[in-house]
Amino acid sequence: MTYASLKPISRAFDQRKRLIFVRVAAVLAVLLLFLTKPALSEGSNGHEALEFLGLCLVLVCVGGRLWSILYVGGKKNEELVSTGPFSMTQNPLYFFSTVGAAGVGLLYGSLLAAVALGLASFFIFRVTARKEAGFLLGKFGPTYLAYVKSTPRFWPNPLLYHDNDELRFSTRALKRTFYDGLYFLAIFPAIELVEHFRATGLLFPALVTLY
Repeated sequence: MTYASLKPISRAFDQRKRLIFVRVAAVLAVLLLFLTKPALSEGSNGHEALEFLGLCLVLVCVGGRLWSILYVGGKKNEELVSTGPFSMTQNPLYFFSTVGAAGVGLLYGSLLAAVALGLASFFIFRVTARKEAGFLLGKFGPTYLAYVKSTPRFWPNPLLYHDNDELRFSTRALKRTFYDGLYFLAIFPAIELVEHFRATGLLFPALVTLY
C-alpha cells in the first residue's frame, strides 16, 4: 500500500463488510477441518511442537488485540491514535489478528494451513486498512500523512514505541474484544475434539492431508 496514490474519502469504511467476510472464511475453515487432516499424527513430537507454537501465537493475538483496543477503543475514526501499539505500527489490531490466524493453522498441526490462513488474513486486512487510511487522510490531513510516513503500515517496529502518561479507554470496546478473542481460544478444543472423534472412528476419514 503506497500512500503517494492514496485518495482521501469522506465516509468511514463499513466494518460490517469485513466482519461478514471474516465470518464466512471462518465457516469455510471449520468445514475444511472436517474434510482434512494434518500429515503429522496426533501425539507426535512434530505435531505437539506445532500445536504449542500455535497456542503461543493465539495468546499473543488475544493479548495484543486487548492491548491495542485499550488505546483505540471508542475513539476509532474520531481521534488519531499514535501512541502505545499504534506508535509501532499503523494497524496493530490487524497485525495481531493475522498472527492469530497463522496460529490457528499451527494448532491444527499444519504449516500449509498456517501459511494459507495467515496470508488470507493479511490480504483481507490490507484492503480494509487502505480504505480506512483514505478516510483518516480526509479527516486528519497533514497530521495523518506525517504519522504514516514515520510509522510502519503492518510489521511493528518496537524501536518506535512511545506512550502517554495517561490512558482513557472504553470498557465496552475492551469487553467486546475480549469476547472476540474467545473465538480464537475456542478453536483449540474444537480441533482436539475433531481429532478425537476421527481417532475413535466416530468421524468419517479425512479426504485430504495437509502438510
